[in-house]
Amino acid sequence: MLNKVLVANRGEIALRVIRACQELEISTVAVYSDADSEALHVRHADEIVHIGPPPAAKSYLSVEALLEAARETGAEAIHPGYGFLAENASFAAACDDAGLTFIGPSAEAIEKMGNKSAARRIALEAGVPVVPGSEESASADDAVETAEEIGYPVMVKAAAGGGGRGIRVAENEEELRKAVQVARREAEAAFGDSTIYLEKFLVGPRHVEVQVMGDHEGNVIHLYERECSMQRRRQKIIEEAPSPGITPEVREAMAEAAVRLAQEVEYVSAGTVEFLVEGDEFYFIEMNTRIQVEHPVTETLTGVDLIKEQLRVAGGASLSLKQEDVPFEGHAIEFRINAEDPEKDFMPSPGEITFLEVPGGPGVRVDSAIYQGYKIPPFYDSMVGKLIVWALTRDEAINRARRALREYRLEGIKTTIPLHMRLLEDDAFRSGEYHTGYLEELLKKG
Repeated sequence: MLNKVLVANRGEIALRVIRACQELEISTVAVYSDADSEALHVRHADEIVHIGPPPAAKSYLSVEALLEAARETGAEAIHPGYGFLAENASFAAACDDAGLTFIGPSAEAIEKMGNKSAARRIALEAGVPVVPGSEESASADDAVETAEEIGYPVMVKAAAGGGGRGIRVAENEEELRKAVQVARREAEAAFGDSTIYLEKFLVGPRHVEVQVMGDHEGNVIHLYERECSMQRRRQKIIEEAPSPGITPEVREAMAEAAVRLAQEVEYVSAGTVEFLVEGDEFYFIEMNTRIQVEHPVTETLTGVDLIKEQLRVAGGASLSLKQEDVPFEGHAIEFRINAEDPEKDFMPSPGEITFLEVPGGPGVRVDSAIYQGYKIPPFYDSMVGKLIVWALTRDEAINRARRALREYRLEGIKTTIPLHMRLLEDDAFRSGEYHTGYLEELLKKG
């Protein structure tokens, strides 16, 4: 088992990792920027290290500052959380070079799966179905040629992309040529890599992802799927497990495909294989080589602590359970609580939390790192918490979520809680018959 872990992140995921470490009797080191000196992850860690000013590029994205913090405190491992440097192969390699354990997959696996077009090739080699599309497109003419082969509409995607950036949809050749230019610029600005590729744009698919976990002995298991179709601008709003829109046969086939893909790249630690689903057909789109924001959905459904599993595997242990031992009972739903104003096109709403009362009771979990009087800084992601509910049936989980959201009082800032309350009354959500474009269609109606 590891002895001391530096958490290279902030907010609720940093606090989540710190708590898991402490339950395993692992000492923790928190890092913080000037903007986070009063943050909860700083208060709960065993040691703290200041790493720079508020801009992430000068603090949480500073590889040298993080490595120096680890050297200074004698940490032997680094947990990257999600976001920031979590999927940065160079950072994973730098940790290895510094003699530190990177709590995640190898730099090689991150690099292989981080490039979306390369990941498509690997998926095909592993016998995993992919959305019809192209390899890397060198020019607009290449893109037009591919589009003529697979048919419009098409999606232009950044090869090094993520988080919905560097993506454009085109209905015809004129739109495609413009989309290629815009996507290249966005990709270069966001990822330092302007490479793009094309995929057939599926109209009204579901977005379903499979949680996988691997160890250093080549064992890989899945922990079933999560439904992630309730999205706005390709950013997830609500996640649930199991998916209400797939059959047991599709679930089994998709989970087996996710495991094959992970085995193909000798994957270690937690990862997520993402698919688009149309009817009984599913297509691989990408793999996230890190713990996900929505990991509590899977933890709540299966009872498996994914962060602790990461820590044990990083320390050299085998997976603590086999595939046949993974529980699967009830229904779990996660609601992302963001400091945004849904009435004003989701404008960020930083500021002081003047009153906070979180929900409780059976089957209710709140992952957050805020408190009454805390001032949410304007420099980082707007998510301030996650509400997760569980019940034996989906209908019971929805009713429990309605009750919990009514109890959730967070004043001083605008949040997405009213939107979640609205969605719980929505017929499409309640029936489970929604798709990736549904929320935006609903919001356009007002």
